Amino acid sequence: MSGFGWEEARFPTVEPSTLDILRFTLAGVVLLPLAVFLSVCARLSAASRMRRLAALRLLGLSRRGTQRVNAAETVAAALLGAVLGLGGYWVVNQSVSRIGLPGFKWYPADGSLSVTTYLVCLVGCPALAWFVGRVGAKKAAANPLAVRRSAVEKPPRLWGLLPLVPGLAIVVGYCVAGATGNVPTDTSFSAILMPLAVVLVGTGLVLSLPILSRVLARQVARATNSLSLGLAMRRNEMEPGGALRVATGLVLLVYAASLTQGVLIELDQVSKNTAPVQLYTMPLDYVPEKTEQALTKVPGVRGHAVLARSWTDPDREERPSINVVIATCAQLQRMAPVVEGCVEGRPARLFVPGQSYDEASLPGTSYPLHLRNADGKQRVVPVRVPSRTVRYHDETDAQMAGSGAVLIPPSALPAGFRPEERVRLALLGSAAPGAVTSVLEGIAGVDPTIEVETAGLDPASLQQITVIKTLLAVGMILGLVIGVAAYLVAATDRAVERRPQVTALALLGARPRTLRAVQVAQVVLPLTVGLVLAVVIGKMSESSYLVTGGGAVFWDGAGLPLLLASALGVVIVAALGALPLVGRKIDPELIRRD
Repeated sequence: MSGFGWEEARFPTVEPSTLDILRFTLAGVVLLPLAVFLSVCARLSAASRMRRLAALRLLGLSRRGTQRVNAAETVAAALLGAVLGLGGYWVVNQSVSRIGLPGFKWYPADGSLSVTTYLVCLVGCPALAWFVGRVGAKKAAANPLAVRRSAVEKPPRLWGLLPLVPGLAIVVGYCVAGATGNVPTDTSFSAILMPLAVVLVGTGLVLSLPILSRVLARQVARATNSLSLGLAMRRNEMEPGGALRVATGLVLLVYAASLTQGVLIELDQVSKNTAPVQLYTMPLDYVPEKTEQALTKVPGVRGHAVLARSWTDPDREERPSINVVIATCAQLQRMAPVVEGCVEGRPARLFVPGQSYDEASLPGTSYPLHLRNADGKQRVVPVRVPSRTVRYHDETDAQMAGSGAVLIPPSALPAGFRPEERVRLALLGSAAPGAVTSVLEGIAGVDPTIEVETAGLDPASLQQITVIKTLLAVGMILGLVIGVAAYLVAATDRAVERRPQVTALALLGARPRTLRAVQVAQVVLPLTVGLVLAVVIGKMSESSYLVTGGGAVFWDGAGLPLLLASALGVVIVAALGALPLVGRKIDPELIRRD
């Protein structure tokens, strides 16, 4: 907290450029499954509802009147849903903001909705529902006899493949550029082209499912000798739109998960320290000795040393000085993997392989080191550059000490005294993001006002990554809920549509086991085709996104097992969800109503 009276912090929690990436990713993870869910709800064609609307049309109700009846029902449900949704959000915001999410906390007022948002939800949702309801009843209003007689659907047109072709062309082009080493340098053009490719591929993936499902069903039905598989494939051939409604939400969820992995990899490359260890330095000018000792005992710190510089006369034109490292040999060995020739209790001059010596660090030269104790008393200790050397090399991005720095044991200084000017405390720990966060929190717990410098790492970017990962996890959970809801709605609607046909097959002698196998095959086969496409195209889109991101990683092999496991889980859930669609009892009344 830097002051009172400000509505916002001086610096944003997430940079605007990173926030744009987050918005784009959440749009793909949440809004794409939501669009599928709305389209599924708009195309609900359960037999009872569509035939009821068709009956009203045949009884003399006008085409617009039929559409208005359906739209009014949809608006009533949408208005109730909007009120429940806003109320649910208020409850969630009040409760979760007080608990917080991993690495991300806010005040309830920060998450409160504006009046404009309330109006958009309460007016926009019913307005959208009105439009959707009129479109949903268009078929029953335009051709009621076709609905009453269960007319055969028209086969899907090949224009559904049009968005997929240019999207794949862009994705493949970037993948080839990354494989051949010709990484594009025009980031502004890629910032427009890459999102366009992702949207085209996602849209093409949805629209191509009925076409591919129909072609595959026809080929399998001709080649198979299985009754169950033949019935399932003939049904998919006649109604390829059913595959679109049932499988699309889950397919898009896997596709979006692959893109999310790419975003996390790119952001991790930006914020990750390339060295295996992390160096923390902080000034000790006004830090008490007890605080210094507490800082060296922070969990996650494996080594520490005091860095200083000899005193220089400000009145002299030439002011030579040397770097001083105050540490024991044991402390130095915990700081670096290469420490050779160090003798405990004796000073030495550090030699770093590959670096030239400091010109001022000549053996035999003496430099003054000003010291001060807690009572304010001052002393001057001469530091003579020794002739003996210690071979030293650490693993940090920026060496803690360079060639020519003088290593002084703490016992060589008077008790209670330490360097007066330009003295810093150096701490060393693991470079893992979790370890870095733990050490920084430990330092803040000891002294929240101390200024910490992290070589090779921006703590603000590390905080951003934590916030973004949390929000992406929330987005994935929302996308999963929406995708599963779309599947349940579509599967239930499909079950209602299929009841007369299932009953007719049962009366003709088909066993329940055969009917369940038919239902599972009808869902699993097009879903498997869609998931294979989602995994392949999703990994290609992810790789092309990484190529345009400018990082060092283009191909994410580590995330493939998780993606395949998710796809397999989706298939299992869909198969289990299709089993209850065939009941144990036969109701001939369904055929009489048909």
